[in-house]
Amino acid sequence: MVAMPVEEPQSVPETTREPAVRLRGVSKVYGSFAALRNVSVDFAPGSSTMILGENGAGKSTLLRMIAGLIVPSHGTVEVFGLNSGDLPRGRVAYMSHAPMLYDELSAMENLKYFATLQCDGACSCVGSPEMALRAVGLDPKLTRPVGQYSQGMRQRTALARALQADPELLLLDEPFSNLDVASAHHMVELLADFKTWPVSGPVSGPVTGGGRRTILLTTHQAHFGEPIADITLTMQAGRILSAAAGTAATGPVAAGSVGTGSMATGAPA
Repeated sequence: MVAMPVEEPQSVPETTREPAVRLRGVSKVYGSFAALRNVSVDFAPGSSTMILGENGAGKSTLLRMIAGLIVPSHGTVEVFGLNSGDLPRGRVAYMSHAPMLYDELSAMENLKYFATLQCDGACSCVGSPEMALRAVGLDPKLTRPVGQYSQGMRQRTALARALQADPELLLLDEPFSNLDVASAHHMVELLADFKTWPVSGPVSGPVTGGGRRTILLTTHQAHFGEPIADITLTMQAGRILSAAAGTAATGPVAAGSVGTGSMATGAPA
């Protein structure tokens, strides 16, 4: 086991809004390797955060932790005031760096299949596959299997699969990977449009998220993410090194968007 450093997490600046996501002292250890090291950070509802870092920095682990796909070795993760593993389906959607689609099925067939996995009949977490496909610029009537799609079309289909749940929190792991410039810019436009969608439907849990859509994305291609990023985090070796206001920010980061006890800067940027 890796001995994790003992650090006193710094206080997060007071804010009038509860965070959409809150991590406190979070570490993830695999044998002798620490993928995350004592990360403490808040993400405000309605914010768009771009997470940068080299391979192995902990970016994907952080997103998978927030999505509830893996559990922390130490620390706590809360999403909308709830343990990430207890969150009602549909409030959070995660898109992996790989499309994770069935090549022999059409886009519509993929979305309908994943909808059956996402909803157990006791929730109204799944929206319209047709609307999701139209939102990303794909024809719902297209019967061609996705195995014959271009990389850009496959990425848009994967995004539609996430959007059909009408999530309040969208987690994207390398969404611009393998896209040409035109397709990447189209993806940015889709995400900017997603931020304007009204939040509707029943809300569970003590925190509503403020009725705002929140995006966290990882990328090696900062120039694509910058237009929609309110906040840019940089990670290295499982720690957050810095946080800075992005080009899309409308106010200072210190207003409560991000706080961390593991930044090299020693305080929220």
